[in-house]
Amino acid sequence: MRIKLPHAPYIARKITTDLLGSGFVKFKSGTEPITAVAQEILCIDINKERALEERVKELLEQNENEIDFMQIDRKNMFWLIKKKLAKEFGVMLSYDDRYSSLSHEILQRLWRENLIDYSVSENRVKNLIYGAIESYLKQYEAIEDSVADRLENYKKKLIPGTEEYDLIFERLYEEELSKRGMI
Repeated sequence: MRIKLPHAPYIARKITTDLLGSGFVKFKSGTEPITAVAQEILCIDINKERALEERVKELLEQNENEIDFMQIDRKNMFWLIKKKLAKEFGVMLSYDDRYSSLSHEILQRLWRENLIDYSVSENRVKNLIYGAIESYLKQYEAIEDSVADRLENYKKKLIPGTEEYDLIFERLYEEELSKRGMI
């Protein structure tokens, strides 16, 4: 699943919580610096993908006439261009590889900045960070499904994509996060 910018602080806190609760990672400066480093690295990665997608949209707009004339599927063309430019923008499109790389980067930075120490292999700590990312995203997906179900049964029919739908979705999402102890 794709990480979105609003997810970054939650994932960063999940990483911090999981590291703290592991029993084999020692924090040298408290939890806030750990969360800040994780969030910064996640945000940089998310913004790289945003920049890539903006560039793809620009290219599609520049070639709009040809795309329409040749009756090319815009969604497929978007993906093909994104795939071709991903390396140039430093974006990994495989989520497993991406989360692994992010986990490694977070761990290296935490260690380099002398924020943590650990008594196990580096790989074990990296896997813990990876697991925190993956676990959060699975929880998010479950929450999103739960909120979507609640919206389907909402007394007033809402149209996805409208401002009203988004506002109510966000409120219900926050309620679910709170219920599950994620905020």
